Amino acid sequence: MGQSEWIELSRVDFVTIDTIGPPGQRVFYLQAAQDELLVTLLIEKEQAAAIAVAVGGALRQLGEDFEGSDLGGMELVHPLEPLFRVGKLELGYDQERDMLAIVAEELVPEGEAGGRVRIWATHEQMAALARQAAVAVASGRPICPLCDEIIDPGEEHVCVRDNGHKRLYKLEGD
Repeated sequence: MGQSEWIELSRVDFVTIDTIGPPGQRVFYLQAAQDELLVTLLIEKEQAAAIAVAVGGALRQLGEDFEGSDLGGMELVHPLEPLFRVGKLELGYDQERDMLAIVAEELVPEGEAGGRVRIWATHEQMAALARQAAVAVASGRPICPLCDEIIDPGEEHVCVRDNGHKRLYKLEGD
């Protein structure tokens, strides 16, 4: 994109976060559609996690229970043609419309203007998005419960914090 362009999806038909690729090499996407317009953005795992937490907190403040949200139909729409890589995300709420919005700004060098996308969605859509984002983040490589280091599939993990012992951990099924 590389320019100061605004895209506004005023009432999305679909919004999701999902990944492509094996654990350790996954690429995270934020995708939304309204009518014939499909917007796909590249995001980081940490941004997906932040969306899950922020949306969950916002919905709780609004008195909503998002734990029971249905995750059906949350798959990415192909072909994936990302508009840009996201550098900054914001979450907003419009009381008059009773809708939540995610504003994604393009990652650009300091001082340059980038593209921005605003995605308006209902409480229900955002609740499903938060749950889907949490599932996508959690489906990566496991973390060692002792040293908090990532355990790579197929490789032995020698935990340095295993109380002085060099016990080897290996993922089941390997």
